[in-house]
Amino acid sequence: MTVSKTGLKETLRFVITGAVCFAVEFVCLVLLRDKIGLDTLIATPIAFLVSVAVNYLLCVRWVFTGAKEQNAAAKAGFLITSVMGLLLNELFMLIFRFLLGEDAVLLTVFGFTVTMYMLNKTLSTLLVMIWNFFTKRAILRGKLRFPKKKQGD
Repeated sequence: MTVSKTGLKETLRFVITGAVCFAVEFVCLVLLRDKIGLDTLIATPIAFLVSVAVNYLLCVRWVFTGAKEQNAAAKAGFLITSVMGLLLNELFMLIFRFLLGEDAVLLTVFGFTVTMYMLNKTLSTLLVMIWNFFTKRAILRGKLRFPKKKQGD
């Protein structure tokens, strides 16, 4: 099996987009939790939603060729998979909170303290990223469609 040039370019753009969105989400999470004082499980979905907005714009304009022309159903599918990603993200953060904790200091570099919740966020993001790539790609490419209602149903 060979990877097409378009597929490789798309995958690379998705990875770059993911890195940008992770940075946006991570910074939002740290600001909301450490500077504003929100609980991690409240700050996480807020940061996630900011990241999803950035992700959507980058995916339809840069990552997936032809995605700009998608209809309302494809946009709704993107939204639905994002909500599912949000729920998975929150679930993973909750699980990691119980398994690993949140407040243990892992290291301090140049005055920046890395705590366990940051590692939890990184692990959650990696897991949700896999979900995001395959579902968003299928929806924006029109390969995943929601069944139409049959007449008489």
